[in-house]
Amino acid sequence: MVASARADIFKVSQLAGPLILTNLLYVAIATIDLIMLGMLSPLELAAGGLAIGIFNQFRTMGTGVVTATGNLVSDAIGKAKLAQITPLFNASMLIGTFLGLLFAAAMFAIEPFLRFIGTSEAIANLTTQYLTVVALGLLPCFWFQSVRHFSVGLKRPGPLMLITGVSVVLTIVLNYGLIFGQFGLPQLGFVGVAAATCIVLYLSFLLFILFAKRDDVLSPYLTIKFWQTDREALSKTWKMGMPIGATYGLEAGFFTVLALFVATLGVNALAAHNVVSQMVYIVFMVSAGISSACSIYISEANAAGDFHHAKRIGNLGIICGAVVMSVFALIYLFIPEFVLLPFLSAEELQNSDVVVIAIELLFIAAFLQFFDAWQNIGLGILRGLGDVKSTLMLSLIGYWCIGLPGAWLFQEFFSLGILGVWYALMLGLAVTALSEIWLFNHRANRLLEPTLLKEQNA
Repeated sequence: MVASARADIFKVSQLAGPLILTNLLYVAIATIDLIMLGMLSPLELAAGGLAIGIFNQFRTMGTGVVTATGNLVSDAIGKAKLAQITPLFNASMLIGTFLGLLFAAAMFAIEPFLRFIGTSEAIANLTTQYLTVVALGLLPCFWFQSVRHFSVGLKRPGPLMLITGVSVVLTIVLNYGLIFGQFGLPQLGFVGVAAATCIVLYLSFLLFILFAKRDDVLSPYLTIKFWQTDREALSKTWKMGMPIGATYGLEAGFFTVLALFVATLGVNALAAHNVVSQMVYIVFMVSAGISSACSIYISEANAAGDFHHAKRIGNLGIICGAVVMSVFALIYLFIPEFVLLPFLSAEELQNSDVVVIAIELLFIAAFLQFFDAWQNIGLGILRGLGDVKSTLMLSLIGYWCIGLPGAWLFQEFFSLGILGVWYALMLGLAVTALSEIWLFNHRANRLLEPTLLKEQNA
């Protein structure tokens, strides 16, 4: 048993390692955007952070839908049905195109909604300017994610790290150049951050396609004629992807609604919230890599009927998530100023209100991130068992029926302000995470019952 566990840790680490590094590099793009915005003013940091949060809301939902591609490809491999792989990839690209156009239209028309919920005119105007530009990057973003999950399903994530690393460098150069008019680029100021992100998303996708076409494992299944799919592949991707996208959307929407709530509490509160939320988002990407790797291997084990193996991988993922989060918790608790330093300008570091609020939020985040990691890993391991509908319901209950009313209650009746919002955030994540962990083990045990009966009768 110990040897099997070690082998599983090794296999999952081999796949999760590149995915984690890729996730961290990918989120570095948004982090660099936030750092660059911090060089401007508290108002532009607040508005830009809000815009990034809204963009991430749409990006997360679309990414969630095409995430199903990885599990479906892995399932096809487990069942030795390799002819299904190309139609599944093409279906993912088609669905990503549809969602990219739909979500971009929603971002173009968001200003009236921001005004309706009480966002100040200055923040609403700047947020809308940012979103109008960055919305053009949703299409290549979803295409990139389709190729990514297709490659992960085939256990070939290698080029992702190199491509995303190049994207990070381009983001730094383009951000600085377009904000301040350097390197022969036009000076666009605040909107330059959005323009840089959009350009990098297109280049990242094109680079990934070029690398994938040169890969001996990926290339045979790739085609630029992604409209050549079939109803079965479209149906499978949509039926599995929609609950995943909705689940991701409920979680991201929970964060987004809370950010909109914080936006009504003032510029200092919103600036501190944006900074700490971005740090939480960075660490979230570590658990996302663990979740994806576990999910792929559980899908393969589930397809082969090896439920002992599937359960062991899931529980190892939960333990690994707790170990990693312990490291970040210690950093938050003992050197919070070090965490905040890259995100705040000299002006904001002198603003004691922003710094004090951010340090208080980091204290909560030290504990919150255990539940954030577990709910993320819980989604992946349940998805590996083919259960995507239960996670949707658990997310709805945890975030929207418990967490969101809790934020209103803590803020209005207990006068906890932004701290109440974050306590409610932790409550919603805790309910969702613990429910998913219990459900995974319950589902795995049910699948194991026939095997255990045979072993007892033998």
